[in-house]
Amino acid sequence: MTPRRGRLPVGRAAGAAALAGALALGGCSLFTSDATPVAEATGGTSAAPVADRTGTAPDVDPAILPEESVAAAPAMRLADGLVPPTNRWFSGLVFGDAPLPVFPVPLAVGVADGGFGVGLPDVQATETSVLGPYVAQVGVDVGATASRVTAYDTASVTLELSDDAGDALGTVSLVEGSPVLRYTAATGQTAALTRSFAVGPDGLVTADVEGRPWVLVGPGGPDGASVLGDDGRSLDLAAGDTVAFLPAPDDAPEGALRTLAEAASTPVTGTTLAYGATADAVTTAITYATGEDAPGDGTVVVRMPHQRQSEGATCGLGTYATVHGTVDVCTASTLAWSSPAVEPDGTLDVSGLDEDEKAELADQVRADGAAREPLPSDTYFGGKSLARDANLLSLAEQLGVDDVAQPLREELAAALREWAEPDGCTVRDARCFVYDPAVRGVVGRTASFGSDEFNDHHFHYGYFLYAAGVVAADDPGLAADLAPVLDLLAADVAAGAATDDLPALRVFDAYAGHSWASGFSPFADGNNQESASEAVSAWNGLALWARATGDEGLEAQARWLLGAEAASARAYWTDFDTADPALDGFSHSVTSLVWGGKRDWATWFSPEPSAMLGILVLPAQPVADYLAGDPGRIRANLDEALAGPRDEAASWDVLFGDQLLMYAALAGPDDAAAALDVARSLPDERIDDGSTRSWLLAFLMTRA
Repeated sequence: MTPRRGRLPVGRAAGAAALAGALALGGCSLFTSDATPVAEATGGTSAAPVADRTGTAPDVDPAILPEESVAAAPAMRLADGLVPPTNRWFSGLVFGDAPLPVFPVPLAVGVADGGFGVGLPDVQATETSVLGPYVAQVGVDVGATASRVTAYDTASVTLELSDDAGDALGTVSLVEGSPVLRYTAATGQTAALTRSFAVGPDGLVTADVEGRPWVLVGPGGPDGASVLGDDGRSLDLAAGDTVAFLPAPDDAPEGALRTLAEAASTPVTGTTLAYGATADAVTTAITYATGEDAPGDGTVVVRMPHQRQSEGATCGLGTYATVHGTVDVCTASTLAWSSPAVEPDGTLDVSGLDEDEKAELADQVRADGAAREPLPSDTYFGGKSLARDANLLSLAEQLGVDDVAQPLREELAAALREWAEPDGCTVRDARCFVYDPAVRGVVGRTASFGSDEFNDHHFHYGYFLYAAGVVAADDPGLAADLAPVLDLLAADVAAGAATDDLPALRVFDAYAGHSWASGFSPFADGNNQESASEAVSAWNGLALWARATGDEGLEAQARWLLGAEAASARAYWTDFDTADPALDGFSHSVTSLVWGGKRDWATWFSPEPSAMLGILVLPAQPVADYLAGDPGRIRANLDEALAGPRDEAASWDVLFGDQLLMYAALAGPDDAAAALDVARSLPDERIDDGSTRSWLLAFLMTRA
């Protein structure tokens, strides 16, 4: 029996000048995108015409689907009028019986009895994990008994604290990429502190936390003494007073802490996103709005490893260790960075193979066509099988294997049309979608791996979009038939802007550069994502679908998502800097699970070493070359994944053996040729259910 990928059934993850600089950086047209229902995009103009749909609300109508909550909606601590923020770094604040810690890099923040706590995680690496848990190093008690999220945008969140009567006491502002946590009082109050702060010789108000100064920034500037109680452990705040807390960075030059405190005294009032793509690069730019009277240097931000090729920031102010690696401390109004573009592709071009190779492939296509089984009915394996068969169709048509191609095209078109029937769930319990009016999203009636709890939607729907993009590429009639529902799947995971029915960019975190897989994020370590490669696959599928339907705006957005996700997949999953001091003690070359508060050499479904790498390279689509570039690292990753030496065929007889062989081919032609020799005799059970031996051989032949 072919081994099936399995997961836990519940809780899976499962300014203008600056923008001009970002434009020059990537050679891109920058498109603004409103990332939430409460923030407007500012700045950023396109240097070339773009479709209106890019960065705008999708032109889709969820009302075409039946309304149904396939799973019970969780408790939500969310202000009226906001779309539930599933799949976000801060989802744990909103969903579930009690708020959970969240990790706005580089801080960790939690709701505590009476108020909130904030800490700078003490990062420790073990052989199999990099750990940075939430510990409240500074706590603030204002007598609060409840909390709710009242606003969110691209990278910032407003958390309201209230009393027993439901009256607001104040708000906590959390900002991704900021080491500053800010509290604004809604009423006159005295807030108790868990640390004693005092005025130092430099005039800054600080507390010593295990040898690291934490700065208290006051309402009118870096000096917080005006609101500090005589005992140093309380704050006397008037309505509207704002205080902020900032941990001193490591390796900070003289005077840096005051520079940072002065920058931290300017509140961030919101964040906005601009993005763009060309054939060579994709650019992401996040603007931290600070008001018209803010100083020109902007606010305090940290630059993550995948953002090192950036513009718009003044750095050299120190560093922090995070579970993602060492981050640079900077000041900026807009942080912009570029990543290599990945060209969307759904075809392995086999025209360059010799006649013997084509004949071998044709025979295997016939064998794989004859061995096809009924398609599964859940949204993960169902979508995965459609994508697999779309790849088989592509090979059959290129090779002229008409006895396979013609019936397969008809069957695929029929299967896609069945899934895309808007009212399908009114007549059957499987192969159909509904709209969840409580959580506000599109859900498959036959859920898998917690998809009814909004887990993994991009993984699942990416396969549908890929299959539809391949099969309907030259079939406008089919594309038109599929569009009402397939456009909804696309909008569910990647709407350019929010509507009352759907959030913007549900799963994608623009600051982090990658997606989050858990819908409700019921974890003390924050949200997480395992299969970064399936996220890349999703955006490739989105681009192919956009191309098939002629939606240039959506295709531009998908190209940005594809390049950004591919860069972060390498930066944090497969090709990170193993010599980074923050990771000292971690003994592996991949991290298969990346969380807000940790990184693990582990999966949700298997302890096998091959699973740790296999889940980061499947499905091996034509865009898989984004994982190439460092042959030595590919070989090193394989050495810890396989059951033995790479030059022994038996070593590849492991879970995801076929996917690892295709990954090996990315190291170079000789590696591909060696992999091809193994692939011909690889046991059938080592062919993943989302692939075929035909695809395996074709992938290796085209690279050997």
